Amino acid sequence: MSQRVSMDIGGTFTDVIVYDEATGSYSAGKVSTTPADLADGVLEGLSTAVDSPAEVSFFVHGTTVGINAFLERRGERLLLVTNAGIRDVYHIARGSRIRMYDLHYRKPQPLIPLTDIEEVRGRLDFRGNEIEPIADEDIEAIAARAKREGISSIAVALLFSYVNPEHELHVERLLRQALPDASISLSHRIANEWREYERTSSTVLNAYIAPRVEHYLGRLEHELADKGLDTALHVMQSSGGVISAERARRRPLYTLMSGPVGGTIGGVALSPLTGHGNLLCVDMGGTSFDVSLVVAGRPDVSSEVSLEGVPVLMPMVNIHTVGAGGGSLAYVEAGGLRVGPQSAGASPGPVCYGRGGTRPTVTDANLVLGRLDPAYFLGGRMTLDVASAERALGELAGQLELDALELAEGIVDVINAKMAQAIRTITVEKGIEPREFALLAFGGAGPLHAPFLARELQISEVIVPRFPGAFSAWGMLQTALRHDAARPFYRSVETANLAPELATLTDELAQEGLGMLSSEGIPAQAVALAFSAEMRYVGQEYTVTVDFDQSELGDPNFGDIILARFHDAHARRYGHANPQAPAEFVICRLGALGDLGRNPPERVPANVRTLAGVERRRRAVVFDRKPYDTAVVFRADLPPGAVIDGPAIIEEPTATTVVPPGTSAEIDPFGSILLRLGGRS
Repeated sequence: MSQRVSMDIGGTFTDVIVYDEATGSYSAGKVSTTPADLADGVLEGLSTAVDSPAEVSFFVHGTTVGINAFLERRGERLLLVTNAGIRDVYHIARGSRIRMYDLHYRKPQPLIPLTDIEEVRGRLDFRGNEIEPIADEDIEAIAARAKREGISSIAVALLFSYVNPEHELHVERLLRQALPDASISLSHRIANEWREYERTSSTVLNAYIAPRVEHYLGRLEHELADKGLDTALHVMQSSGGVISAERARRRPLYTLMSGPVGGTIGGVALSPLTGHGNLLCVDMGGTSFDVSLVVAGRPDVSSEVSLEGVPVLMPMVNIHTVGAGGGSLAYVEAGGLRVGPQSAGASPGPVCYGRGGTRPTVTDANLVLGRLDPAYFLGGRMTLDVASAERALGELAGQLELDALELAEGIVDVINAKMAQAIRTITVEKGIEPREFALLAFGGAGPLHAPFLARELQISEVIVPRFPGAFSAWGMLQTALRHDAARPFYRSVETANLAPELATLTDELAQEGLGMLSSEGIPAQAVALAFSAEMRYVGQEYTVTVDFDQSELGDPNFGDIILARFHDAHARRYGHANPQAPAEFVICRLGALGDLGRNPPERVPANVRTLAGVERRRRAVVFDRKPYDTAVVFRADLPPGAVIDGPAIIEEPTATTVVPPGTSAEIDPFGSILLRLGGRS
């Protein structure tokens, strides 16, 4: 067994990366996503990538089952079990108004109606001491209702379970006796943190997607075993680490951003090789456009995120997603051109795919502009229908009194503006300057649009990695097995015995992390432990994250050290700090990382080809409303050190890179394309 395989399911295509441990080389593949049954696409992708599944020594998968069920509101009906008297907490939510001046603003619709929230008598106090025991007869009535109404998923969120989980565990035991096949989500396992509404919301979301994710992963494991796969299936987590499929079935919430996060981790792996500590990662696929940040060589991770207004407590790479992909549909609304968020998806896809699509898309526009080769799409495995794309664009152009070429470039301009705004959302709107970052562009359509996004944002350099169309899958092979844990820790920084108490708590967390990874075959010497604390000024509601090392707890000045870091972190996040104000701890966190073995990026041999004669052909390509006679080259023909001046088109099986006029492209030792706006440096 010498093949390490990763696979990422996108809205249009399923990407595959194979690393051959014997030769140290990578290969990439791509098959159509099968929306009716995503497992079929995974199985097809594996069959095209390796001769036999028995050769696979490691397999990791980025799944979209959970996020799709949530976004499309196709999760399972569930019951929420909570304490008597607080039934309305989940529906009341928070009183904050997210969009202050939006007269039509409405709070997000809860995932379950009030009628499906059940109360149970029993109560703990804020220290975790029992005030009233759980009323077993209430649980029996809830189980009877679930059985009667065919409800297969139950969320349990009881007061102060993050301090003492015994009441939730008792409820689970009783429910398991009556409903042995039900999916049961306990809040202290999903989000062992304070704030009742956010913890409940996270647990409800987990229960909402759990049956679908459990069924999908169970079926996929069975099918892969039947095909001869003799290694465990792993799943990418939203935090940037991987998890076994068995554990993912128990905490499906952690797989929500399973696919997109692979690209960010790939950016982390490339960061030291490119010399850029700050990378702005943009992933443009067929359906969506994802933006994330690598800052000082590390992924930008939050412990709390909001998905369509639904708060989720879990470590997650900050990814901002908009409906802007190659399949985004163009249409006329109120007399103006609109593009997306509706997408043609994988079926029927863009008009040029010839699968029944009739409405023009971004891909159709790029084809008509000459930026895509109709005979070399997906490395020649698919031929695009130019005439049909021109006809569809012409029909829409007539409504706007334009010709087809004008409309095509207008579609590209609109989608570029939409993506540039998405980038500003996670940079400029948070006080981050995009010009301090290099743009890392990947996804099937990312390199097509990246130079224009960089020009819009005044970014001087664009990096297009090898296998850009499957880069998220490549990133999944660069990560580690990860277990996250959290414990409440309410202490003032001035507490006399702060360090000893924190040392005891971190020892407990360390044992949990080591034990969890040991159960998955990771020895203690291959585990790295990363500790952090959520801290705030006394009287504040929200916290900032401050990293610390367990060895620092023995320093007599630990309080001063952590306080200085907190002030710095607060100033970076909010633009100010108050060193005279008292500060406190709220939560202690652990990220336990188990080394799975890394697959280093492959250096491209410098003597494979010379630059002379790499130009395969020329064709007319439209830039800024004007056709240019443009060189077309294959990426495989470009040796390290090669420099090409735009306009040029660089083709490869998984993507097409556009080098506009006034831009140069250089190949680095690892095969990445470095686009420099303004020409050669």
